[in-house]
Amino acid sequence: MGKRGRMSQEVNAGSMADIAFLLLIFFLVTTTIASDKGIMNILPPKQDPNQPPPEVELNERNIFNILINLNDDLLVEGEFRNSTDGLSDEIKRFVLNFGNPDEDAVALFNSLPPSLRGMAEQSPESSDHPMSGGAVISIKTNRGTSYETYLEVLDEVKKAYFEIYGERVGLTGEEYRALTGQSAAEKELMDRGKENIPMAISIAEPDKIGS
Repeated sequence: MGKRGRMSQEVNAGSMADIAFLLLIFFLVTTTIASDKGIMNILPPKQDPNQPPPEVELNERNIFNILINLNDDLLVEGEFRNSTDGLSDEIKRFVLNFGNPDEDAVALFNSLPPSLRGMAEQSPESSDHPMSGGAVISIKTNRGTSYETYLEVLDEVKKAYFEIYGERVGLTGEEYRALTGQSAAEKELMDRGKENIPMAISIAEPDKIGS
């Protein structure tokens, strides 16, 4: 005799699929996806392989050398040190040395606020001027150099420039650095701050470990 009253054990999967879809939408909407940020450096345009790179004549006195070895020790202008203390101030004095200014550089010097003009040591053994073709900060690492130390040094170099730019427009270095340029007023401040003083940073190819 057949069993009576047996109920079907089938489950309606259609409603569960709807619920799963709604949960997926919910998590996509509410979840914050982290985005990795790299170093915001502007790279030079790609060179034509059939055309040799332009020759740039630069006196050795216009290059401020920073070397970082595999132990994260620094060699700054030939002087050994194991920290970045005071580095940004040294870079500011180097950039604003005005050791051999041309006519345009003299005009730039005269336009600077007294606080920046007072940093110009005008040493013939240091940079000629801060304009294009003048002061350059060179950073060279070793393949064993830690990323943290490299970023710390790079940040000190940028800090020096931001403090120069900020002082030209009545801001601190941090205030200038925080400018986004999204408004016309901010863009005008940014342009005035860095006018004729490019952030000239050269990142040399690192040495091999142990060299």
